[in-house]
Amino acid sequence: MKKLYLVVCLLTLGVVVGFARLTPARTDSQPTTAISQPSSAQPGDEAQDAKTFVGQITQSNGQYVLKDRASKATFLLDDQEKAKPFEGKNVKVIGTLDAASNTIHVMDIQAA
Repeated sequence: MKKLYLVVCLLTLGVVVGFARLTPARTDSQPTTAISQPSSAQPGDEAQDAKTFVGQITQSNGQYVLKDRASKATFLLDDQEKAKPFEGKNVKVIGTLDAASNTIHVMDIQAA
């Protein structure tokens, strides 16, 4: 009986440790979209901090936004002219996120 209990404990520990390795640590200071913010903005750092956002471009309150279906997040796009030809289409937006205003500073938009 003791051997069975020991085996069950070891298996449970192995599952917990394995799950902990697969799940990234999260603190309250991280944004819910899991996109990191640059610690200090330096000229030329934008390309380094650029992220790819995937979703559909739609209009909201007369402005083009990116709706990410996976995370249910909506981001305002700062370059409305680049977004206009992609209205209603699934796209990949490359840019940096301003978490304070939930705005993506668009570098490029491509059809997905």
